[in-house]
Amino acid sequence: MTKIKTNTERETTSLAGELALLLKPGDVITLEGELGSGKTTFTKGLARGLGVKRNISSPTFTIIKEYEGELPLYHMDVYRLENSEEDIGFDEYFHGNGISVVEWAQFIEEFLPDERLNIKISYIDEHKRELEFTPTGTHFKWVVNELMS
Repeated sequence: MTKIKTNTERETTSLAGELALLLKPGDVITLEGELGSGKTTFTKGLARGLGVKRNISSPTFTIIKEYEGELPLYHMDVYRLENSEEDIGFDEYFHGNGISVVEWAQFIEEFLPDERLNIKISYIDEHKRELEFTPTGTHFKWVVNELMS
């Protein structure tokens, strides 16, 4: 587990953009944090790093939004799937040719791949955040080491 503090929204999106450059097709990132902690802000930075031109917004009511960039970005908000066993084709996303970002991933734990990068975002104040990176698998350990260097 590695923790990083950011002092501005720009620092958070910049960090996410740097992370995007280290990812490969099929990578899965989970984002955990309270409402307003910065999950969508982080995803915007990741999207920018992947070359996505469209505006990123929370997929709360659609569950999954797909964006085209140098690699496709699949942004999921699975909060509405709490207490549901519905599989909406997660394998196609998680093992596909894009990057999957999953908010509220604890609600679909049984569908998540074993190897992934879990990121917890904690609200410190209006601008500051603490991001806790917990990699599972060799690839994501490498990703976090590269991001920190």
